Amino acid sequence: MTPQHINTDNFNRECFCISLDDQALAQTMADDIGNPALFELVRDRLPSLFSARPVVLSQAQVQRMARLISALESVVALPAYREEVLSRSDPIARHPSRAKSVFMGYDFHVHGNEHDQGFGLIEVNTNAGGALLNALLARAQRACCPEIEAMVPTGAQVDALESAFVAMFQNEWQLSHPGRSLQTVAIVDASPEQQYLYPEFLLFQGLFRRHGIQAWIADPSQLVWRDNKLWFDNTAIDLVYNRLTDFALTEPAHADLREAYLQDAVVLTPHPQAHALMADKRNLALLCKADTLTAMGVPLATQAILLEGIPKTEVVTPSNAERFWAQRKHYFFKPFAGYGGKAAYRGDKLTHRVWGEILAGGYIAQALVAPGERTISGGESAQVLKFDVRNYAYNGQVQSLAARLYQGQTTNFRTPGGGFAPVYIGA
Repeated sequence: MTPQHINTDNFNRECFCISLDDQALAQTMADDIGNPALFELVRDRLPSLFSARPVVLSQAQVQRMARLISALESVVALPAYREEVLSRSDPIARHPSRAKSVFMGYDFHVHGNEHDQGFGLIEVNTNAGGALLNALLARAQRACCPEIEAMVPTGAQVDALESAFVAMFQNEWQLSHPGRSLQTVAIVDASPEQQYLYPEFLLFQGLFRRHGIQAWIADPSQLVWRDNKLWFDNTAIDLVYNRLTDFALTEPAHADLREAYLQDAVVLTPHPQAHALMADKRNLALLCKADTLTAMGVPLATQAILLEGIPKTEVVTPSNAERFWAQRKHYFFKPFAGYGGKAAYRGDKLTHRVWGEILAGGYIAQALVAPGERTISGGESAQVLKFDVRNYAYNGQVQSLAARLYQGQTTNFRTPGGGFAPVYIGA
């Protein structure tokens, strides 16, 4: 059986081989960061960060995701869409930026085969984590069976992907400063050393430095707006790789970063306008309404892609609340600015207390689309995990894919055997 003829559904259900080489992962961490202890940090602190089982998707599924991403971004570029969205967003979202915003994350539920397709874009994120961790994961793969051998990426392919990531940041800088080289980057998040994906911050710091770019990991309180520049210690920062979840920079600790951004003294990526246009969950309610798309001038062919690929989504209001409560088992409820599955609920798990919080405002209801399933152990005690598929994209183009295996309502990186998993592409 060649890779092109692998039945993806059967593989995800019946293959229990291990593709993650722990020794190779440890060596890669030591080589990339120069810190052999990082593997122990990940193993002890984040035991469910990486899954040992790969996920296989079909070419058709991967191409369908890419088409939807391209269609969605074409709508986001329309003046009518932008005016509609920005009119209800925080004022900072109207501040223009030439930056495209790095690592857009498009999360899909994909399952089934050519006879039973389940498909839906469930979420868009502007500061999607994990891209570089998954490049690291790719370096530590071994072919778990002959059928998969040709799908395992080579070292050269991973090198090229990492170089593309650096080129993406350099392009963000060049869009505002053509002809000038990117010199300094701050990777910014609140209490970064306490963040779950702190190891990825270390990976980015090492990647930037290997490409001749000075890089620091910083809490926003360490950034100072002075003399029309943003400073970290005594170094002026060119670009901030923004991992904050205060998407509009409203918190007092983010005041200096906010001012530098509004004064165009630093390139901020991703930035508030990108979040408002792309990641606010209310946008999905616009993008799955045919009459709204028609009024915005969206071509019929683009409409078809969106309407077939985005689950029916509505903003929860007092006028439709009774209907949604009665039909709650068929919906997932998410806050407008939610991330990481926080405060998101399957309708069949709702309590009256939580429903009261949803009715207070700020939630969308999204029709359920079943996630994919990956069997990670066989026999009488077979364990089946759910998975979603994240597309990391820049300027409308998909750069890489990763699956996230989990149990529960949403991805959580707490499930034994779960975590990030490589995605291989079959027929």
